[in-house]
Amino acid sequence: MGSNPTLSAILIPGAGTIIKEARQVPVALAGFGHVGRAFFALLQEKDESLSKRFGLALKLQAVLKSGGALLSDTGITKKSFPDKPGQNIALSPLWKPGQTVESVLKTVKPGVFVECTPSNIQTGEPGLGHVRAALRAGWQVVTANKGPLAVDFKGLRDLAQANHLVLKFSAAAAAALPTLDIGLYSLAGTEILSLEGILNGTSNYILTRMGEGIAYEEALREAQDKGIAEHNPELDVGGWDTAVKLLLIANSVLGLEFSLKDIKVEGITQIPPGLLERAKQGGKALKLIGRMTHAAGRWKAEVSPEAIDRSHPLFGVSGTNKGITFLTDTMGSVTVTGGKSDPRGAAAALLKDIIHIFSCHPFH
Repeated sequence: MGSNPTLSAILIPGAGTIIKEARQVPVALAGFGHVGRAFFALLQEKDESLSKRFGLALKLQAVLKSGGALLSDTGITKKSFPDKPGQNIALSPLWKPGQTVESVLKTVKPGVFVECTPSNIQTGEPGLGHVRAALRAGWQVVTANKGPLAVDFKGLRDLAQANHLVLKFSAAAAAALPTLDIGLYSLAGTEILSLEGILNGTSNYILTRMGEGIAYEEALREAQDKGIAEHNPELDVGGWDTAVKLLLIANSVLGLEFSLKDIKVEGITQIPPGLLERAKQGGKALKLIGRMTHAAGRWKAEVSPEAIDRSHPLFGVSGTNKGITFLTDTMGSVTVTGGKSDPRGAAAALLKDIIHIFSCHPFH
């Protein structure tokens, strides 16, 4: 999003570019669960590369959790924690109880706000309030939280543009699978006629294991034991996570103004008896597909399990991997696959968005 969302990534300095002085960018992180911790670790790991390749010195100055925040003018690093990152952070000498997002945004010089709190696609909170507050306070925003965008995509986009700021959400739109990059940059100038994707790694893992002969309940339990599925997997297996990702792709890439009520959603919990067996006997694979189609001047969005044959470009997408296929008028069918679901991939998508904000947009 922003003043010129279709600027291509070729404006980013390459590996051979000599950066004389890195730009100091304050970072505030809300949420310190699996993705927040992975993002914190990635900042430490990529610190030197970010400075040399992209001229960025990302200084984490705030980590917000319920009840307070870690705050440091000089930057929060692994040494800021009493034990392992993410454990007992309230015991750190940097911990300030009672701090809120609003108070932190007033304390720290505006930079980039990273939203990683849990998603709530009914209310959008607490992330919706966080993102609004950050944009109103002059912060660029990147988010892995789908909730705010599912509830108020247009309002947040308009708020960012009104304040000449950028709101990016690759981590919420299939994370390590570059759905938005392909649609906005690589396919710029084409007319997208339709798109379909396997956008949820948890449901794809379960369906893959079911295709190998494991019952749904056992496959789900296995996914939970491996940390692939949440304790409450309703959003994943019910198809709603796929629906939100489809919504974000449709609204940003296709320029629509869809809401979740515009998407027909069917998950994998009520697969008709015999469908899986018929798929296997026919040499097909059962996948949860999110699809956008265009007919009679209108777009249609739906999520449902489908048996696809070997000629389908997404047939081989297995396990926690994902994939998306765009059908265009001038480039034909374009498919990208991979981007398995894990916190590190989501963290990498957040970091990519930050690099794009400060390297691609002319007003920085």
